[in-house]
Amino acid sequence: MDANYFDLSDDTPVYVISVAAQLSGLHPQTLRQYDRLGLVCPGRTAGRGRLYSTRDIVMLREVQRLSQEEGINLAGIKRILELENEALRLREEVHRLRAEMQMVKALIRYELPPGA
Repeated sequence: MDANYFDLSDDTPVYVISVAAQLSGLHPQTLRQYDRLGLVCPGRTAGRGRLYSTRDIVMLREVQRLSQEEGINLAGIKRILELENEALRLREEVHRLRAEMQMVKALIRYELPPGA
């Protein structure tokens, strides 16, 4: 048996559409529509069936919340999700650049002769 068999993350696609629909409280047809619109893009089986991850389930619930509670249309939700993903990417990049800058500063301090 593969040692990584049980090493699943929140991004591992494991739920078929009927289970994902039940976990998210949505109809399977709604999940298909969200996939077609690019709101939640599940993984695929070899036979092209949809497989949803835990993160996808959370995203499905958030799309539903934004639609039902906030009254935002699907195009608006798609834009919100795109902007949130971009903000996350930028935060990660800033974090990486700060760490790199700290390393460069440490190297400069280490290589400067005393009194320089």
